[in-house]
Amino acid sequence: MSSLGNILQSFRIWKYKLLSQTTYVDSKPMLFQPAQLNGKGVIRFRESVQIGVINSPSFYNTYAYIEARKEGSEIIFGNNVAINNNFCAIANEGTIVIGDDTTIGLNCSIYNCNFHSLDPTRRRTDAGPSAAVTIGKNVFIGNNVSIWKGVSIGDNAVIAAGSVVTSSVAAGVTFS
Repeated sequence: MSSLGNILQSFRIWKYKLLSQTTYVDSKPMLFQPAQLNGKGVIRFRESVQIGVINSPSFYNTYAYIEARKEGSEIIFGNNVAINNNFCAIANEGTIVIGDDTTIGLNCSIYNCNFHSLDPTRRRTDAGPSAAVTIGKNVFIGNNVSIWKGVSIGDNAVIAAGSVVTSSVAAGVTFS
């Protein structure tokens, strides 16, 4: 990356740190791309969590958005987790846990709630129920993947690019 590129990206990272409004963050990730951390819950980064990839699309024009929305909600990133650009994780209530040595591709999202009730009369007033998301160790998640509430992904699983994961995936399985 050029020195001008370094300066611009450093400014962007600083700007999103200022925009972050979270109650509690445990440790800090290595930021190669901006990350906005929000919510009243807890966001935990273990050792060697990397957000952003320099030689990858969307490096200069996106950011990671991570929100532990309510008190009691928690997002935990294990050791040695690598996350590509334009990542989003939101825990409304409960948890999202990402296991050690997991690799997450470009444009991925993890949500533990629908964020709107499926009942049309309550759709704008109720977020609906939350359910924990658990991603095991050494999981590979391809580009453009969405992982939804209540999903568990076992150790060493592979989630193919473009997947929408709404049910659990066993250890060692390739899901597409």
